[in-house]
Amino acid sequence: MDTTLDPLLGHVLDGRYRVDARIAVGGMATVYRAVDTRLDRVLALKVMHPGLASDAAFVDRFIHEAKSVARLAHPNVVGVYDQGTDGTYVYLAMEYVAGCTLRDVLRERGALRPRAALDILEPVLAALGAAHRAGLVHRDMKPENVLIGDDGRVKVADFGLVRAVDTNTTASSGSLLGTVSYLAPEQIEHGTADTRADVYACGVVLHEMLTGAKPHDGGTPAQVLYQHLHEDVAPPSRVAPGVAPALDDLVVSATARDPRLRPADAVALLAAAREARASLTDGQLDAVPPSALPDRGTAGSEDRTSVIPRPVPSRAAAEDALNRTSILAMPPQEPPAGPAPTRAGRRPPRRGVLALVAALLLVFGVGASVWYINSGQFTRVPGVLRLPQQEAERKLAAAGLDVRAEQEHSDVVPRGQVIETDPGRGARIRGNGTVTIVVSQGPEVVKVPDLEGRPLSKARDELRNAGLTPGTVTWVFSDKVAQGSVLRTEPGAGIKRKPGTAVAVVVSKGEPVEAPDVTGDSPGEATRKLREAGLKVEVETERVFSEQEKNTVAEQSPGGDTPLARGDKVTLTLSKGPEMVEVPDVEGKSADEAEEELRAAGFDVEVSRFFFGDTVWDQSVDGGEKAPKGSTVTIRVR
Repeated sequence: MDTTLDPLLGHVLDGRYRVDARIAVGGMATVYRAVDTRLDRVLALKVMHPGLASDAAFVDRFIHEAKSVARLAHPNVVGVYDQGTDGTYVYLAMEYVAGCTLRDVLRERGALRPRAALDILEPVLAALGAAHRAGLVHRDMKPENVLIGDDGRVKVADFGLVRAVDTNTTASSGSLLGTVSYLAPEQIEHGTADTRADVYACGVVLHEMLTGAKPHDGGTPAQVLYQHLHEDVAPPSRVAPGVAPALDDLVVSATARDPRLRPADAVALLAAAREARASLTDGQLDAVPPSALPDRGTAGSEDRTSVIPRPVPSRAAAEDALNRTSILAMPPQEPPAGPAPTRAGRRPPRRGVLALVAALLLVFGVGASVWYINSGQFTRVPGVLRLPQQEAERKLAAAGLDVRAEQEHSDVVPRGQVIETDPGRGARIRGNGTVTIVVSQGPEVVKVPDLEGRPLSKARDELRNAGLTPGTVTWVFSDKVAQGSVLRTEPGAGIKRKPGTAVAVVVSKGEPVEAPDVTGDSPGEATRKLREAGLKVEVETERVFSEQEKNTVAEQSPGGDTPLARGDKVTLTLSKGPEMVEVPDVEGKSADEAEEELRAAGFDVEVSRFFFGDTVWDQSVDGGEKAPKGSTVTIRVR
């Protein structure tokens, strides 16, 4: 990578960060290796391109997302230390990870064994799961953003920042193709991205790790986008025979084109991945995929292109050698001068030999004392992370260390394995010192309490006290549980769930009450009947025309055939009496014309025929008179 023209190299940004080397260039920013001159530590510096830095709205979103990610403390997320501006440069100071990216690994090894693929996928999902639960969506998951440290740790980079990226991130077809390969269909079609878009991208990445190839591959970005929208991701075994069905199911589920069919978030996908791993045999986990590349050794690895290069050897090792206790010992003294030898080969006087021995003993004694004070009484804490508790305790005891165990819940580390140690791996500790290990209790879970028969208000309090969230309330009729008390919960009593999980509550409406039909009754009589049935009554002020007599009940809502709960309200509407409408004069007209005209005026019609005629010669209500709307007018035809 040509860096000769980069003006930031050698520059001290914001009076603090000395830029030493350029690591990578992206569509939004350039990443440098830098040194924090205040804290004397190496870090990665992401500097926004000047063309984007001139957009105030873009910078605001860049800063806002940086603050969000900075609050996301997770061991598998690249940490954000600082954010600032120096002239036209807007930057982020981030954790520096010495190692390579998943893209480098895939380029060097081709397809990975299932065990290795899951070993990478699980910490990625743990990081995404923590972000999803914190309200963040990555939006640009791909192998380039998965960093693998020299110590084997897996970290996810560029959390949350890609939301601010616009077309500047797709300036070239190459970079666009690298991005579109992992876009979910809803991102392409609607421009929306929630947690399930990250799940889709992780499914594509897993497919690529298992097969060595992207599931959708076209000559142009447009072709890839079309395939995302119209073609399902094929099971990996179709490309790499031998991939276990459980892994096929995992990829197919995560990459469903309909987001509703995918796991809801990375936490759910992580659970599915662990379940799939548990179902596989060692042979299936360690199967070599057909497209795996032969190991090219360390020589090839030195020439690989890496977004996060391996660190340049520092002077620390040399300085450590210069500080060894041996150089602190006093130089040997010359033996005291004695009589000159009288002939060749004569031994020096005995006193001189004793003085020399004493001097050497003094040198070695001082050296040993200094060594013991500085190093001899110390040892290094061995690494025990992810080991079962008993194995970790044996390993620490073998190093001469005492162990104190503490328990802590973890969504990522399986139950019984070590989450962390204090002091940490590689730290110096006195040979008889104590190492505290934190052992996972597995995910924190609580049992759903048994709430049957509890009043709704008390049931909600009990759910909160148990660390759960009261969810939706559904009311149903029941002749076994009193009205207003809980029938059951969903999930049911005794089921274990994470703290904060919403629990739906089904509440009894009591036995159903049959409301009496009070249409045609006076308001007082109707009210009495309904109250005796245990119902509340409300009378509407507005009245309606009705076939019922004036000032009686024209309508009731709900109707008399609707089951109600005790205490439900019934609304009554009173009648203004029938609406009087003028009857058309249809005598002398044909039967069809007369019937049509009368119906149009709001009347029912009954035809009475004499012989075989078709002319109306009489009608039951004379034309011009008024009759109740909806009443029946009889016409006589001959």
